[in-house]
Amino acid sequence: MCGIIGLYNNPEAGTFAYMGLYAQQHRGQEGAGIVTCDGDKMYSHTGQGLVSDVFSDSKIFDNLKGHYAIGHTRYSTTGENNATNVGPLLFNLGDSFISIAHNGNLVNLTSIRKKLQKNGAIFQTTTDTEIIIHLLARRTEPTLTKRIAGTLKEIEGAFSIIIISKEGLHIARDTKGIRPLCFGKLNDTIIVASETCALDLLGAQYIRDINPGELLTVNNFGESSIQFETPDKNKSHCIFEYIYFSRPDSQVFGENVDKMRRKFGKTLAEESTIDSADIVISVPDSSNTCAMGYAATSNTKYEIGLIRNHYVGRTFIFPNQRLRSLNVRLKFNTVKGVLDNREVVLVDDSIVRGTTLRKLSQLLKDAGVKKVHVRISSPPVRYPCHYGMDFPTKDELAANKHTVNELAEIIKVDTLNYLTIEGLLKSVSLNKDDYCTACFSGEYPIEIKDKVGKEIF
Repeated sequence: MCGIIGLYNNPEAGTFAYMGLYAQQHRGQEGAGIVTCDGDKMYSHTGQGLVSDVFSDSKIFDNLKGHYAIGHTRYSTTGENNATNVGPLLFNLGDSFISIAHNGNLVNLTSIRKKLQKNGAIFQTTTDTEIIIHLLARRTEPTLTKRIAGTLKEIEGAFSIIIISKEGLHIARDTKGIRPLCFGKLNDTIIVASETCALDLLGAQYIRDINPGELLTVNNFGESSIQFETPDKNKSHCIFEYIYFSRPDSQVFGENVDKMRRKFGKTLAEESTIDSADIVISVPDSSNTCAMGYAATSNTKYEIGLIRNHYVGRTFIFPNQRLRSLNVRLKFNTVKGVLDNREVVLVDDSIVRGTTLRKLSQLLKDAGVKKVHVRISSPPVRYPCHYGMDFPTKDELAANKHTVNELAEIIKVDTLNYLTIEGLLKSVSLNKDDYCTACFSGEYPIEIKDKVGKEIF
C-alpha cells in the first residue's frame, strides 16, 4: 500500500506534490520521493523516512523545477525496505527519462521477471514497479501512450499508476479498480491522488475517480482518455480501504470513508451488543467513527478512554514484528478517570496479528477496567492479501490460526466478536459484488499466478 500524487500545469508542482504526500502520509512511512519535469529535464529527490524528514530542507524544492510532478510515499509489500526501492523510480528510456509512481501489487510478477532476466534485463530494484518499466522499454508502438497501453495489458493485479515523461502525465488504473485513484482540479492545475484528502489540502475540487481500465494522458494539448482494456463487469474495490487504510475525511470508491465506518459500527452493534457495558471506547484513530456508530446504536455512552500519541506512526504498517510490538506502548495511554471500575466495549477496526489488542487489553486492566469486551468492525482476516496489503502469509494472521474463543484468551479479553461478512456487505452502498473481500473469504477476484510478497526475491 502506498500513496501517490501527480500534478500538471503548476509552477510550484514540486511543493504541491510534497503537500499532497503529506496528506497521504498514513499510506506509507518507509520512504518518500518527488520527481518533477520542466518539459525537457527531470529532477528527483527521494529518501527513506517520513515525508517531512525526506524533505526537511526547504532548499530541496529549489532543485525540483518544472510545472508538473509526481510523488510517492512508500509502504513495502513487494521488495525490500531500502533506499533503492523508494519511488518514484526514475529510468532512462531511449533518448529521454521516465518516472513512475505505483500503488498496488502485481500477481504475475515472478514469471515476468524471470522472462525479462532471461532476455538480458538487469534490475536495479526489487520492486514490481520496475517490471512495468522494463516491459515498456520493449514495446514498439509508435507513441508513448500506445506503448503504455500495451504494457498495461501485460501486467495483472492491482495497480494505480502515474507516469511522468517529457510528454506529460500518464495515469492508469487496473480493470477491477482495486486501489483508489481520484482526479481533481485547482483552477488550471490537474491533480490526481490516491485519496481525496490530498485534493482537500491543496484546495482542489474533486471531479471523479480514474475509471478501471482507463489510461488518461494530460499534457499541453489537454486531457485525452482511452480504455487500454475493457473494465470488468464487477469491480473489486478493496474494502479494507474503508475499514482501516484510508483517512476518514477522504472519499474513496464514491463514498465518504467516515460514513462507511459509522455504518460498520452500527451493524456491528446490531449483531453483537453488550447490555451490561458502561461505556464504548475506540482504538484511535481509524476505529473512532466505528465506535461512535456502535455506541449510538447500542445506546451506550461513547467515551475517550485511550489517547494516541500522534507523533508515533501507525503500528500495523511497521515493517517487522519487533517494531510493531515495541511501538504499542509508545502509541497509546489510558484515561484512568474514564476507565476505572467500568465495563468497557473496545471497538477496533481489525485484528491482523493481534499485537496491539493484546497489549491494549493489559493497559485497560491496569487502568482499573472491570471487563473488556472487544468488538471488531470487520470480519476475521484469515487469508493473505496479494493486492497491496502487508499480510502476505497465513502464518501472520491470528484469525487463520485460532478460533474466536481462542483469540479472546490470547488477547486476554472477556468477550470477542467480529462483524460478519454479511453485515459488512450489507453496510456498503455499491453492489456487494463490487468489493474485494478476499482477506476475509479467500475468494480472490484475480487469479494468483505467482508467489507474491517481499520474500519472492
